[in-house]
Amino acid sequence: MENFFNQFFESIGEDKNREGLKETPKRVQELWKFLYKGYKEDPKVALKSAYFQGVCDEMIVAQNIEFYSTCEHHLLPFFGNISVGYIPKEKIVGISAIAKLIEIYSKRLQIQERLNTQIAETFDEIIEPRGVIVVCEAKHLCMSMQGVQKQNAIIKTSVLRGLFKKDPKTRAEFMQLLKS
Repeated sequence: MENFFNQFFESIGEDKNREGLKETPKRVQELWKFLYKGYKEDPKVALKSAYFQGVCDEMIVAQNIEFYSTCEHHLLPFFGNISVGYIPKEKIVGISAIAKLIEIYSKRLQIQERLNTQIAETFDEIIEPRGVIVVCEAKHLCMSMQGVQKQNAIIKTSVLRGLFKKDPKTRAEFMQLLKS
């Protein structure tokens, strides 16, 4: 890792021995361990260990769960909020498990569309709800800092499964809950 940063500093014309940069390779290595810790965790385990047989058959919504991730195209952050709704069949999941699932997938090199899909597919596979929906709103620094340089752009994506995809009323109820 140190050689990588020494080459990087040299390529941009920086002095690797400058006081402010001496410990940077170590600091960044620790940061990267944290930012990409999702590769060392199994998202399915996060859900499997946190569900229980439930009696609820109405919609459950976990709204505005904040996340930070890294765009795999430019290695710049994107961040925002994810909301997850589901209609249980037999299993109900602890709310903190939804946040953990989001964290595991967001702590990997990502694109927003895949992040949404991975969350929905894992939820669908482990919890087996009658429907699941994942909505993500994010700001991408790769769009703000370079290229088109649009500072206020927010990208919104959604993934729908089961009743949320089949039934417009179910989808509308979820969207209304997000507004209130």
